[in-house]
Amino acid sequence: MGVLSNLDREKKEAVALLQIGTFLEYFDLMLYVHMAVVLNDLFFPKSDPFTAQLLTAFAFSSTFVFKPFGALLFGYLGDQLGRKTTVVITTMVMSVTCFVMATLPTYAQIGITASIGITICRMLQGISSLGESIGSEIYLSEITKPPVRYPAVGLIGTAGAFGSMASLGAANLLMSVGLEWRLVFFLGALIAIVGTVARTRLRETPEFADMKRRMQIAVEGTRREGLAQAADLLKSTSHIWKERVEVKTAVAYFFVFCGFPVCFYISYMYCGNLLKHDFGFTGEEVVAHNFILSVVNFIGLLSFVLLTYKIYPLKILKGKLFLYYPFILLTPFLLNNVSSPISLLFIQIFGVVFGPSTIPGKAIFLVHFPIFKRFTYAGFIAAIAHATVYVVTSFGLVYLTRVFGHWGLLIITLPTTIGFTLGVKYFERLEKNIEIQTSERTKNNTFRPNVSRVRKTY
Repeated sequence: MGVLSNLDREKKEAVALLQIGTFLEYFDLMLYVHMAVVLNDLFFPKSDPFTAQLLTAFAFSSTFVFKPFGALLFGYLGDQLGRKTTVVITTMVMSVTCFVMATLPTYAQIGITASIGITICRMLQGISSLGESIGSEIYLSEITKPPVRYPAVGLIGTAGAFGSMASLGAANLLMSVGLEWRLVFFLGALIAIVGTVARTRLRETPEFADMKRRMQIAVEGTRREGLAQAADLLKSTSHIWKERVEVKTAVAYFFVFCGFPVCFYISYMYCGNLLKHDFGFTGEEVVAHNFILSVVNFIGLLSFVLLTYKIYPLKILKGKLFLYYPFILLTPFLLNNVSSPISLLFIQIFGVVFGPSTIPGKAIFLVHFPIFKRFTYAGFIAAIAHATVYVVTSFGLVYLTRVFGHWGLLIITLPTTIGFTLGVKYFERLEKNIEIQTSERTKNNTFRPNVSRVRKTY
């Protein structure tokens, strides 16, 4: 595909394997999220509509609350053992949890134990999913250079959207023909095993492997030959270990990851409840409706990633924001006057396509973290952002919309969108500073040889 055709065979294989693995991972992760309108009735006690909303919020947010712990665990593994090892482990965790969910008895059979069991599985899936996606994106950002890096990393997010779309499609197909819902989760477990095996073919990223090799040589040299022999190599690598994460970079990274969770929840979960309560949709009909939304969402993401062949990613994100700000201000009015499921679908589509997503700019955000802290910090901050926003959004909207109606959406959408905008502008300044520094170094390097040649003539 375009610029990716310039990659060598090994890198093309890595891109393909990571895309396939991410597709399979998100197929499993999003199965329950998109089938929640059906499965919550099976694994949680039935109650009044308000309590049912709280239970739905709990089942949804439990996937993301424990993501920070997963980020610390897999971040440590990724920065110590390597990127490859981490993505293999996370895919295997997803496979096991899918199998457990496929065999777990319902609330009617074993009572509250079913609720606890399904929640634990969702937590484990949330923990593993972040390590998988961040690991894949870091892997590709380290084996590629701009401009190839932008579409290569962006396609990982697109593969995740495709996995989400496929999970909705599979659920819709099975339920439409009256097949058992458990078959979808058995399928998810099977394809996760396939993804695990496929990823064992990956090699460690050269950038990470080279730094580890240099440190290992330095340490071994110190043991065998004394400090003097290893001093030069230690000096050349010590700054890498000591390099700090800038607080401003961490804050900006947090803000850019707060944007899309709000768009996703409102478009899929909040509007899904509107379909049930305002238009009398069954759970199966909501799944079918959201499948159409997921198809358009995937096409939109893929289009923006492909645009990075011609347009700088941060310019694309700023262009989307230009269209999104008027939309979020009008959203409460539009929802108050929505007259049909089709008109609601258009609102959902605009929200997920033009909302503040990190795609296709994620490659730019990641590389501004030090290499030996990249996995831990990038993963942990993204996890904190997801956990915070998903919990605040899912529970907050239950109460905010009860008091303010659809206008309560603005209390969450406006601050997160403004934060996303400020984060993008910060990374844009970082990129410009690097460009200026690179230009100055190039000029200096060009000037110095001329001076030496002049001196030689004398």
